[in-house]
Amino acid sequence: MLKVLTLNIFLFFHPVHVTLTTINQVHDSDTLKVFFRMYYDDFQRDYKLYYPEFKPGKNNDTTGIPREMLNKYFNDRVRIYINHKLLSGKLSDVSIDSYEICLNLIYHSDKKPGNFRIRNQILTGIYSDQANMIYLNINKYEDAIKLTVDHVEEAISLK
Repeated sequence: MLKVLTLNIFLFFHPVHVTLTTINQVHDSDTLKVFFRMYYDDFQRDYKLYYPEFKPGKNNDTTGIPREMLNKYFNDRVRIYINHKLLSGKLSDVSIDSYEICLNLIYHSDKKPGNFRIRNQILTGIYSDQANMIYLNINKYEDAIKLTVDHVEEAISLK
């Protein structure tokens, strides 16, 4: 009984290492809307690896992180390809609360994409149990993808 109780307490306090990315194509357009969410303390650790001069503040705002650096961080850590072409996203919104950072980005691509590839390396250099979840809705194709430290990239035919 004590072993079961100890295991449940351990699992309760064990941090979850996961990010969430949703990619939605705007109907009948070449625009992809990307929403990204992760825990803010994890972001600070990963961003510090990406940009060693970064000094995390005590408050949860983005004043110490220029928007162009956030944009570069995301585009370098998360690579999205449509029809074998690397896309570059533009940061449209950032929000931080006590626990999470959320980014909204806009990408422009082909109106009728044939294939999709994503490479997500956020937090993969920090946590061995990292899971980067991607929800995809492009040209009536819907799928969920789980990327891990050992599987950072996935390619899908959208036809």
